Amino acid sequence: MATAALSNDRTTRAWRPRRVLVTRSALGFAHGRAIAARAAAQGIAVVELAGDRLNLALPDDPRRAYAEAKNTLAVTVAPPSKRRLQPIAPSADWRVDLAEGCPAHCSYCYLAGSLKGPPITRVYANLDEILGVLPNYLGQGTITSRSDARAHEGTTFEASCYTDPLALEPLTGSLSAAIAWFGRWHADAQLRFTTKFADVTPLLGLDHGGRTRMRASLNPPAFARFEGGTARVHDRLAALRQMALAGYPIGLTIAPIIAAPGWEEAYGVLIADAAATLADLPALDLTVELITHRFNTGSKAVLDSWYPGSAIDMTATNRVTKRTKFGAEKQVYDAATMRALRGFFERAIADALPAARILYWT
Repeated sequence: MATAALSNDRTTRAWRPRRVLVTRSALGFAHGRAIAARAAAQGIAVVELAGDRLNLALPDDPRRAYAEAKNTLAVTVAPPSKRRLQPIAPSADWRVDLAEGCPAHCSYCYLAGSLKGPPITRVYANLDEILGVLPNYLGQGTITSRSDARAHEGTTFEASCYTDPLALEPLTGSLSAAIAWFGRWHADAQLRFTTKFADVTPLLGLDHGGRTRMRASLNPPAFARFEGGTARVHDRLAALRQMALAGYPIGLTIAPIIAAPGWEEAYGVLIADAAATLADLPALDLTVELITHRFNTGSKAVLDSWYPGSAIDMTATNRVTKRTKFGAEKQVYDAATMRALRGFFERAIADALPAARILYWT
């Protein structure tokens, strides 16, 4: 299959934090104790805290503080506010947080400026409580539950949009547990997750019941260089094929679409290689989500401090200011650039992946 063009020189491996902090309350849950045990079995330093406050003791130097925070996993308890689900348009009806904070090093990171405090990764020990509230939201969303175009998906739940759940899976097991939970839940509902990682081995043998859709988050190699610490693009596509062969519905999340010089050729190759990788799959259920690059003043400041010297363009070139209904601003591509991008992707996907359904463009 024609995937060689997607390879690059980066090697990838499972994320291994330098330390795992476990709060006192997290140790009260079997899932929290299991995460701590997995970490200890891998030789990772596990610190059991006397209380529930995370005492990070980070250095004063911002660069060193960032590095130490990104190498820290905290096992905590999701508060009640995390169990009051929020809509997550345009992806899904509801957002379900299994964790927050990401071990990857993407210099366009959407989380920058969104999450408060140092960029540590928090995983939640009270997984049963988090999943236990989901039946209360069945049929209550507006993105798929009440959409003529997507009603067949049922009520959709986006797993951990504030992290990459597959990256954390070797330590947490949370994604596998959620997939199995949805497999047992005989309801008109679907779990969704997107990832830049590729080790799907723990997921392949699960009794998922076709109720979980995996999407690979993709960019061409020229732009995937902004995605430090993630799996190579051709490995993500290979993982997607494995998941489809295991009976999962799958998807492509092409994001963030970057209108840099050479973008048309680069994305054309990406789409062609995706088509080649997914060719000849029986009963392929494939969706595509198209998300253009955007940023705001706050996220730009954070990213500039995290990744000084990054070549990603966050200038005013080809940009306009867009305001949300809540008054927040973000810098998006101007109308002409958006038209060119959207027209290209809709044509290229229709030609190369005619069975795919484009869910949205943003």
